Amino acid sequence: MSNDFVVVIPARYASTRLPGKPLLDIAGQTMIERVYHQAQQSDASRVVVATDDKRIVEAVQAFSGEVCLTRDDHTSGTDRLQEVAQQLDFAASTIVVNVQGDEPLIPPAAINQVAQNLANNSAAGIATLCERIHSRGVFEDPNAVKVVFNEQGMAHYFSRAPIPWPRDAYNGPLVNAVELPEHIKCYRHIGIYAYRVDFLNRFVTWPPAPLEQTESLEQLRALWHGIQIHVAEAVEDVPAGVDTEEDLQTIRQLFDD
Repeated sequence: MSNDFVVVIPARYASTRLPGKPLLDIAGQTMIERVYHQAQQSDASRVVVATDDKRIVEAVQAFSGEVCLTRDDHTSGTDRLQEVAQQLDFAASTIVVNVQGDEPLIPPAAINQVAQNLANNSAAGIATLCERIHSRGVFEDPNAVKVVFNEQGMAHYFSRAPIPWPRDAYNGPLVNAVELPEHIKCYRHIGIYAYRVDFLNRFVTWPPAPLEQTESLEQLRALWHGIQIHVAEAVEDVPAGVDTEEDLQTIRQLFDD
């Protein structure tokens, strides 16, 4: 695809479970540098780190990355993205892909995919990705966000609850099962997003929506306001991000092997 999108990587220093997470070392490079280099391998015309902390600014500048210092009162990464778009004077039609700063294994192909999907779907304000759920444990885990979408790939709803609920299976084959039956198609949301700048400019003017507050899912604010969200299965597996010390050790082991 043509180089017609930008990657922005929000990176906060003050992580509750892993303080200073973007600057943690992974086999000789900081986490934010690893994420940055993964994003550079995509077709993005530009990769920018967005942070509210000067220590992260200095770390990104040290490996010659582009970084934007933003306000420290943003309630979400989306707000931080919008400030970057404003500071750097992106055109209203520019597609911005939000790559989380704690995903050092994010596949460049997934970044390209979500940007292309938004470009191909003018009716959508957002594009994102998902993966098939096979494990009953994941399906029932409130930390795994589920998504239901229609034939055109437009999201009906995102939830921490198990959706869609396979009623008959729970009365039969799922009574003692560990895996979901193959005919039951359920999907876990993957938190990579593509937006157009004009949508970001509108989004930040909206207060949190009731559904968003109930589920603690920011994307429900967009659905509440009638914005269509395009969802597609990721073309490659997208490994989970680093949220805990255990996650960090797992990632370090992968790079050391």
